[in-house]
Amino acid sequence: MEIAAIVAAVLMGVVAVFQLALALGAPAGFAAWGGWHEGVLPTRLRVASGVVGLIVYPALMVYVLATAGVIDATWVPVRGRLGMWILTVIFTVGGFANLASRSRRERWWAVAAFGIAVCTAIIAISL
Repeated sequence: MEIAAIVAAVLMGVVAVFQLALALGAPAGFAAWGGWHEGVLPTRLRVASGVVGLIVYPALMVYVLATAGVIDATWVPVRGRLGMWILTVIFTVGGFANLASRSRRERWWAVAAFGIAVCTAIIAISL
């Protein structure tokens, strides 16, 4: 269970770094947000990438690591099996959304999404 949590956190960290790069103006819009923007993302999507990279993924990383007992974060609310199953569903849906993207390069993010989904399912089963 601990290994699954660490793998999930690493994969989320990779996605977070990519989102932060997009927020800072990396010309990789072709690989995110549906692949509709070849270069630098428009401002609204750069802001969204910043929020995802700075807040959402780090929070999910802490949640997963705390739920699996890798870190001691008793302040994290509602840790447990249901939360892991919810994340499993969210990342599975996200993986299929990546696969459905018009951008070939964005489809590669499905690997990370499905990897995270498998890890959160392993944690859920192990609780």
